[in-house]
Amino acid sequence: MSVLEETRPFAQQLSNVYFTILSLFCFKLFVKISLAILSHFYIVKGNRKEAARIAAEFYGVTQGQGSWADRSPLHEAASQGRLLALRTLLSQVNAVTIDGVTPLFNACSQGSTSCTELLLEYGAKAQLESCLPSPTHEAAGKGADVQKGKYWDTPLHAAAQQPSSEIVNLLLEFGADTNAKNTELLRPVDLATSSSVVERILLQHEATPSSLCQLCRLCIRNYIGRPRLHLIPQLQLPTLLQNFLQYR
Repeated sequence: MSVLEETRPFAQQLSNVYFTILSLFCFKLFVKISLAILSHFYIVKGNRKEAARIAAEFYGVTQGQGSWADRSPLHEAASQGRLLALRTLLSQVNAVTIDGVTPLFNACSQGSTSCTELLLEYGAKAQLESCLPSPTHEAAGKGADVQKGKYWDTPLHAAAQQPSSEIVNLLLEFGADTNAKNTELLRPVDLATSSSVVERILLQHEATPSSLCQLCRLCIRNYIGRPRLHLIPQLQLPTLLQNFLQYR
């Protein structure tokens, strides 16, 4: 210890030691909080493997041995025997955020077929008044094939049998073929309830030629191809035209 340090009061020397310890504690706390936020970010983005890697590397938790970062709310509810919480997680497939966004809307926006199918399996609604644009609109805008359904039935065949004129109008707007036939050689209008709003919409669409703007939009989207529709914003086109091609 130097002469200068020896001449300092003992209380001042002790305060310096405490200050050093406090600084070290604050630094470690900052690192832990930063890692926790980073892990949470990866979990929210769906990258649980990366979150688990961070937990294993910095917290000494071996992956596959109960890493907290790799556990979803479903994991927690199941492992703790919380049946009510488990049912709640599986039942809130139509939960709406403050902005009117549903899980199905998010799944369609990301183009996740598996997540979309799972949500629909648990009763997620494709059309909600609080979600604009609707998940159906978002899926079609991202390139979902409006001509491809189950077996020979097209989505328009399925929609024609339901009292939902909104879905029928949406499918027609995205170029659904009103003359497509199913295995029984029936068109969508043949499956619609007689004298219903849906039947009237289909008959009117068949009798009314599409506008030149609509034909051009469908032609351009078909030329670009469904797998590349997300690249439309990268085209050297005016923003107004880009939005038109993306049905915005």
